[in-house]
Amino acid sequence: MTDSAYRPRTPDLMEAIFDICYLTFDLIAGILFFTFSKGNVLFILYGILTLTLCGGDAFHLIPRVVRAFKGSNDKIKKQLGIGLQVSSITMTVFYILLLYIWKNTFTEIKAPVALELIIWISALIRIVICFLPQNNWCTDEGNMKLSVIRNSVFALTGIGVIILYVVSGNKYDLHMTRMVAAIIISFGCYLPVTLLSKKMPKLGLLMIPKTCAYIWMIVMGLQLLFR
Repeated sequence: MTDSAYRPRTPDLMEAIFDICYLTFDLIAGILFFTFSKGNVLFILYGILTLTLCGGDAFHLIPRVVRAFKGSNDKIKKQLGIGLQVSSITMTVFYILLLYIWKNTFTEIKAPVALELIIWISALIRIVICFLPQNNWCTDEGNMKLSVIRNSVFALTGIGVIILYVVSGNKYDLHMTRMVAAIIISFGCYLPVTLLSKKMPKLGLLMIPKTCAYIWMIVMGLQLLFR
């Protein structure tokens, strides 16, 4: 049961408000992409990408918001574990969608087949690993070995997408090289948290700049939409 004497802490409440604002932004942005896409595949993909991110993160963030206001219990702990699994999968799908967003943004550039295969294969391997019960998503211990493996292949997915945006550079004067910086920031903040936060809880604060990096990626899409 939730502790009846629980009193929300100010840092937890601030994090909860941030999470609510983030999910609301994603939802509104997703609606905007679909509303103003006018059948343009690029912006339909951006809409799918945004709502995939929003839906996946909601599985993990909504229980965190509830915990911030009401305290923890076994039900919330289980929801957080399942939410972490779901968001790990949807985050991987996010990068596959980024591949196709790149292909529809820079239609005159052909992605190297080997690079595309690396992105797809590494993403699929990560998704398969995420489904393994040995991950122990709903326990405090988790599974460090599987965490290292699934995040190593995930890093490979991210590197593949980064290379694509490096190759396209500033073509069409779209300044999409910013995507390289956003992806590097997101991985630079995410990997230390997922690998070390159990031993160093304060590293969890890195999830805020990581989330801001994802917001930045979506903002890039909105700028193209209303360009």
